[in-house]
Amino acid sequence: MTMLKLGALVDDRPVRLTIELPAAIHRDLTAYADVLARETGTKTEPTKLIAPMLARFMASDRAFAKARRAKAQPSGDGDGST
Repeated sequence: MTMLKLGALVDDRPVRLTIELPAAIHRDLTAYADVLARETGTKTEPTKLIAPMLARFMASDRAFAKARRAKAQPSGDGDGST
């Protein structure tokens, strides 16, 4: 059994984006959707894979997580003492 990074997709309210992809990436998305369909038994349109793949990529990017945490912390070195 193949260990894909994506599992079955959850239905979520989408935000519509229009993007252009190189043909090779579209072919790979289509192939990934085919493998995922064999794994899960549920056919998925290749375009539906883009959002979860991006989410998975960002979730596993340590530098992004660090930068995001740094941005969320209040700036300055005020510790409340005077």
